[in-house]
Order: sequence, then C-alpha cells, then structure tokens
Amino acid sequence: GVRDVLFLYEENRCSMTYMYEYPEYLKIKLPKKTARRYPAYELYLYGEGNYAEENKNLLLTGIPVLFLPGNAGSYKQVRSLGSIALRKAEDVDFKYHFNFFSVNFNEELVALYGGSLQRQTKFVHECIKVILKLYRDREFAPSSVAIVGHSMGGLVARALLTLKNFKPELINLLITQATPHVAPVMPLDKYLTDFYTAVNNHWILKAQDLRNLTTLSVAGGFRDYQVRSGLAFLPRLSQHDSALSVVSSAVPRAWASTDHLSIVWCKELILATIRAFFDLIDENTRQITEDPKKRMSVLNHHFVRHPAKMFEENPEAFAELTGAFTWITVKASKWTYSVYNDSDGKYFAFPLASHRKSYSHVYCENSMLDTSSWIYGCMNTNSSMCLEAADLSWRAELLPTTKVVMLKLQDYPSLSHIVIQVPPAVGNKYTLGCEFFREDSRTVQLPVTHLFSFGLSSSKILLNSTGLLYNVQLQHFNQIYQAFKIYIESHCQSLKERKPSVYRLHIPWSHEDSVIVAKVPSLAEISAKLHIAQPHNDSSLPELNIYSSPDCQYEVTLKTSLLQVLGQIVRFHAGAFPVYIVSNILLTYGGQLSTLRLTGQCSDFSLELVRTAKPYKVEPLISIVVFLQGFNWFREIWESLSLPEVDAAVLSSQDAWFPLVSLILFLFGTGIAYWSGVFFSTSLRLFSSLWLTLIRPTVLQKDKLITPRRFCGMISLALVSWTTCGAFAVLIIYLQYLFKPVRVFVTSVFHFQDSGHSKETSQNSSTHTVKAQSSVDSIPDATQSPSSSTTIAEAVNSLKMHITILNLFTWIVLLSLPSFIYWFKNLRYNVRLDPDPCRSTAIILVCVLEILMNSSTSEVKSSKLLKIATKVPLPLSVAMLAFGRMHLYRVPHFVTFSLLLHVLCCIV
Repeated sequence: GVRDVLFLYEENRCSMTYMYEYPEYLKIKLPKKTARRYPAYELYLYGEGNYAEENKNLLLTGIPVLFLPGNAGSYKQVRSLGSIALRKAEDVDFKYHFNFFSVNFNEELVALYGGSLQRQTKFVHECIKVILKLYRDREFAPSSVAIVGHSMGGLVARALLTLKNFKPELINLLITQATPHVAPVMPLDKYLTDFYTAVNNHWILKAQDLRNLTTLSVAGGFRDYQVRSGLAFLPRLSQHDSALSVVSSAVPRAWASTDHLSIVWCKELILATIRAFFDLIDENTRQITEDPKKRMSVLNHHFVRHPAKMFEENPEAFAELTGAFTWITVKASKWTYSVYNDSDGKYFAFPLASHRKSYSHVYCENSMLDTSSWIYGCMNTNSSMCLEAADLSWRAELLPTTKVVMLKLQDYPSLSHIVIQVPPAVGNKYTLGCEFFREDSRTVQLPVTHLFSFGLSSSKILLNSTGLLYNVQLQHFNQIYQAFKIYIESHCQSLKERKPSVYRLHIPWSHEDSVIVAKVPSLAEISAKLHIAQPHNDSSLPELNIYSSPDCQYEVTLKTSLLQVLGQIVRFHAGAFPVYIVSNILLTYGGQLSTLRLTGQCSDFSLELVRTAKPYKVEPLISIVVFLQGFNWFREIWESLSLPEVDAAVLSSQDAWFPLVSLILFLFGTGIAYWSGVFFSTSLRLFSSLWLTLIRPTVLQKDKLITPRRFCGMISLALVSWTTCGAFAVLIIYLQYLFKPVRVFVTSVFHFQDSGHSKETSQNSSTHTVKAQSSVDSIPDATQSPSSSTTIAEAVNSLKMHITILNLFTWIVLLSLPSFIYWFKNLRYNVRLDPDPCRSTAIILVCVLEILMNSSTSEVKSSKLLKIATKVPLPLSVAMLAFGRMHLYRVPHFVTFSLLLHVLCCIV
C-alpha cells in the first residue's frame, strides 16, 4: 500500500516553466512596528529584466497579486506565476499587467507546528495594507488584492477572515494550490487542530459574508502523496456559487496530476491560472472585476469546462452565416468528413425533422483545435440555407485531441437544422464527424467487482462501435476504499491511420475526472479510484466516456486492484499509523507488567507482543461506541460527560471509514512494533559489544531512585523545558535514557562472565560470553552463586522493561520532534518557543524518566499499586485509538500517564 502511494502513479505530464530574463526579488520596506513584531518575515515584489528595473522606485500601476508559500516553502516559488503573467502582459502591450508580491515566511514548518499560523495570518494582513498603500493616488488604484496560496499558505489566506479587524473587501479572489482545507495532514499539536476548527467554523457560520470572495481550490491528484486531494476540497456549503474545487487532472488543457511542489510550476496549470487572471480584468476599473458571477464564470471556463473558445462575458447568441461557402445537405444519421488543403469553405446542414422521432441526441466532434465557432443551429423551416443561426459552439467541450458537442434534441424544439462550418483549410488536416443516436443505445452499465474478489474475477463488456461515443456507467462505485484497474482494448477492421481515442473517467459529484489519450488499436490501462466518496443525497453514477473511432471494437475489462485498495487505505489513514503502533507497544507493556506480577519474571518484548497485542481487545468497544453515537440519547449522555467526539465517528461522517480499515491498521501497527522491538534489541547488543571492548564496566550494584545529583538534573531539565523548548528537554532525557539499557546489559554480561570464570576453564568462559551476548534472555547457570544469579536475573528483567519503555518513549520523541525543529530553526529570533505544545508534558516526562532510568523490576514487583498498573494500559490503548487518530498530540498524554503509574509502583 505504501509503495502504491509513493511510487505507482502516472508519470509527470507537466512541462517546466522557464524565465526568459533573470528573476529578481525586490524587498519591500515594512513599517518599523511591523518589522519589529515579525523579524523573521519579509515581503518581496517579483520582477525580471526591464520590468524589474522600472519597478525599483515602486511606482506601481498594475493589479496586485500576493503569493503565500506553504510548509517550508520559499517566497521564490512565485516566479512561475510572475514570469508567465509578464509574458502575457507583453502580448497585450502592457494594456493590463499584474504585480506579483510574495511573502517570506522563513520556510517555517507550519504543517507540523501550528503555533505560528496565527502570527503568519496577522503578518499577511499587514502586508495587504502595505501593498494597497503602494498604489495610493494612482489613476486605477486597487481596493483589494488577489491571493494565490500554496499548501498551508492557502489556509493562512482563508484565516484572514477570522481576524477581528480584517475587512473582507480587502480580498476578492483566492486561489489555493494543494491546500489541505478540511483537516491537517498530521495533527501533531493542539494549535494546528484549533486553527483548522476556527477557520472552517468561521467559513460555515459566516458564509453570507463571503459572497463577495471567490475561492478556487486546485488539488494535485494522485501524484500528490503529501496532501491527498480529498483534503483540498473546500467544505461543502450553501455558497456553491462562490467556491469551486477541482483536481488538476480534470483541468482543461492541463489534464495532468501534479505532485505537491510541481503544482506551483506546472506550465499547463500556471497558464490556465494566468489566462483566468487576464479574463477577470474589468476594462473600466483596470482591476479584477467586482462582479462575483463573472469571476465564477471565468473560473468555470478555465478550470471546469472549456468550450474551445476565448472567454466572453456576454457571447453573441446569434451569428450570421455569410461568405461564399457551398451549402451541402446531409440526411444520413452518421457522417464523417476529412479536410485537407480545402480551398473553398463549406456549410454542412443536417435537417432535424427526419431525426427527431428516431433519435434523442446528436453528437459532433472536430479535431481542429482553434477557437473559432464551428457549429450552429438554424431556425429556418423552409430552405436548407440560413443566414442567421444560434452559435452552438459555446456548448462544446475541449478534450486533448478534439472538441466535442452533445445536444439533446428535446432541449432545442425550435431548431430546424444543425450546421457545421468548414472554413477553407490551406495546409491543415483535420476530421469532423456527427451522428444521431438514442441515448440508451450508447449507454451501457458495468457492475464493478466486489472488494473481496481480490482481482481474481472481472467484469467485461464488448462494444461493437459503429458510433463515435460510448458511456460505460460503473455501478456500485461510490466509496473511497474501492480501487479498480480498467483495461480498454481496441481492435479495428482495417489498418488505416486513425485519430487517437480519448477515454475519460467522469465522477459526477466532484471535479476529479481523469483523461487518457490512446492510439488505436491498443491496450490502455486506467486506474479508477476516488478522492471523495459519493454524497448520501447523490444517486448519479461514475462514467467511463469512450470517444471512439468508428469501425473499431472496444473490450472493457474491470478488476479490483488489491494493491490500490491498500494504497487508498494508506492514502487516507497513514496519519493514524503512530497511534496504532503506540497502542500495540502499550498493550505489550501492560502484558509485561502482568507476567512480572504473576511469575516474578519479565517476558521478552516480541513474545509478549504476540501474546497480548490483539485487535479484538480494543476494536469492538470503539465500534460499539460509534454505533451508539448514532442515537440521540447516547450523544446527549456523551456530551454531558464532556467527552470529545470519537475520531472514528468523525471519519464515518466524512465517508472515510469502514470497519476493516481499523483491523488492517492495527495489524500494520503490530508489525511495525515487532520490528522496532527487534531493532532495539539488536542495536543494544551492537552498542554493548562495542562498549565492552572499550570500557571495563563496574560491578552491579543497587542504586537509590533519587539522589541529590539526579534531583538537580531533574530541576535543570525542567528549567530547560520552561525557558526554551519542551521537545528539547525531552530529547536530552531520551539520549540520557538510551545509555541506561546499554550500561545494564554490559554490566550484567560482564558480571556473568566474571562469576563463571572462577569455576571454569578459559574455554568454558568464552562460551559463556558468546551465550550471554547472543540473547537478552541469558539465564545464569548453576555454576554461579545464588545471590549473583539473582542479581543477573533481576538485571535481565529490568533490561527488558527498559527496552519497552524506551520503545514507547521513542514515539513520544518522534511526535514532538517537529516543534523542536521549528524552535531550532528560529533560535536566532527567539530562545523560547511560544506557544509550546510540549511544555507541560515535557516537565512531567523529565521527572518520570529521571526516576525510571534508575529503577529496577525488584521495586515494582513488591509494589501495592502493581495490580492497578497492569490493568491501566488496556483502557489507555482503547482511549488512544478512540481519541488519538485525528489528534496525534494526545498520544504522549496517554503514554505519560502509564509511565507515571510505573514511577508510583517504584515508590509505593
């Protein structure tokens, strides 16, 4: 599944964008107060060549656009947009042009640490004020700024509207690229999840205030494994008329999936964006139009359905059919025509009266990809010629190799003829085709194979194509965990050269189509899987549109792809892996405490994992709670107890959950936990053998739990946590703890060798060394004195316990690492991380681990609290899976609680 997500996607079909002159970034001077408050952030103006020189004095006359980079993103990523906009402005002799500004967020890791998102939002507000001031007293001064936000930059732009003193009219257009709008990819701290909640709630509650803001969200498709496209779809609201979400694979003239970084430089996508920007300009104000309807129609034109014509706000409904063209009447229901070096123009007229009874639709295609009108509707009832006709070219749709139009005859009762215009074509070669058909004759239904068919069975359908279009409806394909491979094999009767076939997988409830062009004859393979599950109030079916070649046969075969099903589980739930791994380790830890209480011996980590980490201990309880939350009375009790919502219930409401997912993730967690245990034991032996060759260890001796020296260490690390960064203190104590098992292991091995040495020959002694080093479970033999044998057995027990605690603690360190990296990167601006998501947990952990580091199992065995301590890990495991999947920052709290109990067992 991981391999499917990270490696098995389509090749990069994007072209690179190039600058024709050297890019320059002019730093904009900010007010002193702003610069002092945000020392790490800067604002730049993009330019190149003469344009950059002219703008050095900041006498700007263009339309301001502000680019916001994302997680660890650079302000220089604006260059693709800025450069193409500059070239386009040159094409129109600078009648209109755009000034692209970019914010430097110091490449902060805001996707992993949410503490600075609010600061970034406030800085962007200050930048907008500074930008608009630059245009003051100009003839066409702007009153608002358009924003393009990549990744988390798009979320920061949406968060502007949550600021108390922010005026919504300051932004009228927002375009986001691969922005996770719905939820964070990795919810590693509370500030991140709270920020998301605040932004999304504001957009839902204040939807009426956002009517003047037009928002477009572009997702990268399956190539983007960092932000899955389902997260980039704006939350569905009543304000459908002002927000649009599309996947780049469905964008006309791009038709390519992009990865998380290439979305900012993908030439096809940037061209679509810049064309849209230029079409959005109001000729009177020389700025982006204030009309939300026009903004929406421009975005639909460039990002949803392109009619292969230049955008016009109010296109002419009627056109005059003039010129010395030959009129030809076509009465056949099916017609194809090849144009090559035709010196005179033609009009082909198709009378509709004879076709209305037999057929329901007419479909036409044209492989000449220019932007002129080519298909018209006549209202003449008498002659076969008409001088004025309705322009039907606006009903067309652009595809990679052809433009197509499909009309339902019933919707055009007043039309007498369809007219196809073929202008004189010197040096051009292209084909046209039209056909009348009944919809039911071209629509076939193909039931998809069951999830548990594992690709062994398949659904097949054979299309004896005499026509130009087929729609294959995929029945029961509506969930995100379904994934199929569709094979389309084409056979043709003659070997003449044909135009390529176009296959489109059309998902009616979201703009996530994918388009493939295939030669004829050939075998094409399409991956069919969803970014968004079908909404409950939607009954439409996904379709495979086959724009075919006549006299060819098409065989469509559909199979479940197990690899891609696992890929979908990883794509949607990889963020929850740490929760399942820690849950497994916690269950093992509880099992070790239990065997210690019952037998006096601590079992080996991997053996205990196999024995205790069972999904049936945790999963059924969560499933029952999720089921009961469907009832109002249970929800009321749950809310009265102030308990947070179960994460699985939230995922179910988003249609991203199904019962088997949790089992698969739990088993995956068991596997990772097992191998991490093996890794720790192996590393321990390697380090110990290295230590043994370098340093002669001291004799085993029992140590006090707390000494003045350790108490001072505890206080100093707590101070480090309070004054700098909690994760830093956690990392220091972790590195300290790492040496503890090594010391215990080395000492016990050495002591074991030593006591055996006095009673045996040197040869026996060497075999003992090998035996002791080969396993953590080395049990002393009868040659040793009872006291020394007990000491070594005790050391081995303690060692096993330390390895498990270390395993648990490693995951706490990994989950707190992002805030440490953020703090370390920003150390020159601030010594103290504020706000710090780990501070309070770190102080508790430092004290707990300082004591645990020097504890042994002998103290725990005799504790009165051991019985309670053995029972706690199971409910903690259940709670972790219930409340930690979408809130990873809760995981350390559960682990800290169980370790705190362990410390109490050592003392009481």
